[in-house]
Amino acid sequence: MNREDNERSLSEVHHKIDPSMAGNRWKKVFAFFGPAYLVSVGYMDPGNWATDIAGGSQFGYTLIWVLLMSNFIALLLQALSARLGIVQGRDLAQCSREVYPPVINFILYILAEIAIAACDLAEVLGMAIGLNLLFGIPLIYGVLITLLDTILLLYLQKLGMRRLEAFIIALIIIIGGCFLIEMFFAKPDMHEVVKGFVPHLPNNAALYIAIGIIGATVMPHNLYLHSALVQTRKINRNHGSIMKSIKMNTLDSALALNLAFFVNAAILILAAAVFFNSGHHEIASLQDAHKLLAPLLGSKWAPILFAVALIAAGQSSTITGTLAGQIVMEGYLRLRINPIVRRLITRLLAIVPTLIVILVAGEKMVDQLLIFSQVLLSMQLAFAVIPLIHFVSDRKKMGVYTISLPTKIISWCVATLILILNLKLFLESVGDWMKGANPWVQGLLVLFVALVGILLLITTVYPILLRRRTSNISIHDNIPHTLASEDVKPFTQIALALDYGHNDLKIIRYAMRLASPGTKLVLIHVVESVSARIMGSEADDYEARKDQDHIDEYVKLLQAKGFDATGILGYKNRSSEIARIIKENNCDLLVIGSHGHNTALDWLFGETINTVRHMIDIPVFIAR
Repeated sequence: MNREDNERSLSEVHHKIDPSMAGNRWKKVFAFFGPAYLVSVGYMDPGNWATDIAGGSQFGYTLIWVLLMSNFIALLLQALSARLGIVQGRDLAQCSREVYPPVINFILYILAEIAIAACDLAEVLGMAIGLNLLFGIPLIYGVLITLLDTILLLYLQKLGMRRLEAFIIALIIIIGGCFLIEMFFAKPDMHEVVKGFVPHLPNNAALYIAIGIIGATVMPHNLYLHSALVQTRKINRNHGSIMKSIKMNTLDSALALNLAFFVNAAILILAAAVFFNSGHHEIASLQDAHKLLAPLLGSKWAPILFAVALIAAGQSSTITGTLAGQIVMEGYLRLRINPIVRRLITRLLAIVPTLIVILVAGEKMVDQLLIFSQVLLSMQLAFAVIPLIHFVSDRKKMGVYTISLPTKIISWCVATLILILNLKLFLESVGDWMKGANPWVQGLLVLFVALVGILLLITTVYPILLRRRTSNISIHDNIPHTLASEDVKPFTQIALALDYGHNDLKIIRYAMRLASPGTKLVLIHVVESVSARIMGSEADDYEARKDQDHIDEYVKLLQAKGFDATGILGYKNRSSEIARIIKENNCDLLVIGSHGHNTALDWLFGETINTVRHMIDIPVFIAR
C-alpha cells in the first residue's frame, strides 16, 4: 500500500465503485445509492426504540412531529457530512486532525470512541433482548452470542461494498416489513396520526420525552461514517461531476432517512395504538412492550415480528458502528490495526460493562443501561456537529461548494437546538447521579461538567480564530538579513523542528537562507501516535512509518538542492525530544514554526517554543 492509499478514508474500499461504468442511466443513478442506507440504520437502532415506545404509550400520537423534526435535522447533517467527503476527499475525523491541536484531537477521538462504544452497547442489548424474546435465551448468553457478528462483518467486507450495502438494505426491509404488518394488526386511527404532525407539547413530561427522541435519533458516529462512505464512489474531479455526486448523495440520504423515519414513526404509532389507547401509559421497556403485544392485539405473530425486527436492528447497526470505529481511529490517530482486533475491541467495550451490570444488578437494570448509553451519545454529539459545520463553511477548502448563508444559519440553529436539548439531558442525568453521592464524587462530577464546557468552547471557537489568523498572514516572506562580518561565524548544524503542517515550508525556506556552505541541516519530527507515546522508538505503527517516509522526502529534496541534510524522528514528549536531538547533534541554531497562539490559547494548546528554548542554550529562530 503506497502513501497515497494510506491517506484515504476506508482505503480498502476507496473509489471501488465507479458509477460511470454502470450500464444505462438508471444504473448510473442507483450506483450512487447505498452509503446513506448504512448510515440510516443508526437512526433506527434499539437505542431509539425505548424513547419511541415511551412517547407513544404516554402521549399517544402527539409526538410524531418530533420524529419528523428529528428526521429533517438528520437529513441536513448527513447531507453536510456527505458534501464534506465528496468535496474535500477527507472524512470528518481527518479534517478535525488537520484543524485542531493534537491534544484537542486526542480528546475528540476518545469522545468519538466512547460514542461508538455507547452505540454498540445499545445494539448488544437490543440483539440480546431480541434473542431472549424470540428463543428464550438468557440475556447473559445473548450478550455473549453477539461476539459472533465479528465473523459476519469480516465475511461481508470480503464480499465487497455493494454486497455489504445489500445486506444492510435487506435488514432494513425486514425491520420495515415487520412494523408494516404490526401496523396492520394495530389498526391505528389515521385521523389522530395526522393530527400528531401538528407541533404540540402537552406538559413538561412530553418535553423530556421529546428531548430523548431527538437525542437518540441523531448519532454522532454517523457523521464520521457518511463522510467516508461517499468516497467509495469514484467520480471525476470536475465541477459537473462533483455537483452531480452531491445531488445524488443528498437524494440517497433523503430516501434512506425517510425509511428510518417510517420505522421510528411505526414504533411510536404502534405504542400509541396498542398501549396508550388501552390505558397502559407507563410502557417504556422493550420486554414489557413485547409481553403485551400478543394479548392486546390478539395475534401471536405480533411479538414474534417485534423480536425479529429488534434482532435485525441490532445486527445492522453494529456493522456500521464497526466501520465508524475504523474511520475515527485512522482519521484522528493515523493508526490502522487488524480488522479482527478492531472489531473485538469495540465489541468487548460494549459487552464487558453489560455483563458486569447483568451479573451484579440483574437483568432488571438493562433498561437503565440503555438510557445511560443514550446519555453518553448526547454528550458527544455537539463535538461532531460543530466541527462539521465549521469545515463545510470554510471557503478556503470548500471553494464554490461552501454551503450558502441560509444553510449556514439553519445549520447553526440546528446545532444550537441539539446542544441545548442534549445539554439539558446530560445535566439532568449528572444531577441524578449526584443525588446521594459523597462530596468527592460530586466534586468530580462538577469538574467533569466544567471540562466538558471548556472543550465545547474550544471546539466552537478555535476554527474561527484559526481562519482569522490565516487570513491576516502576509504572502510575502520576511527574509532575514545576516550581517556581513568576519567576526560572525556561520552556523554548522541547523536543527529544523517540523510538524508536517503548513509551517514546514517556511521553516525549510528560512533554514536554507541561514545555511552556509558546509552547514548541515538536521530535520526533526516527533511521532505523536498512541503507540509511540507508550513504546518510544520501538513503535512501528502506521504513523511512525508514514512520518519516516515524510522526513525522508524532505531530506531527499534538500540533498537534491545541494544541502547536507539528515532526518531524525523523536518519540513521546515533543519538547524534550527536540531538545535531546539538538544536544546530541551539537546543533547551534534551531528553526521552529509559530502556531500563532497567545496567552490563554498558548496555555490550552501548548507552548512548544517556550518549553524548548528553556531546555537548550542555542539561538531559536521562529518562522512566522
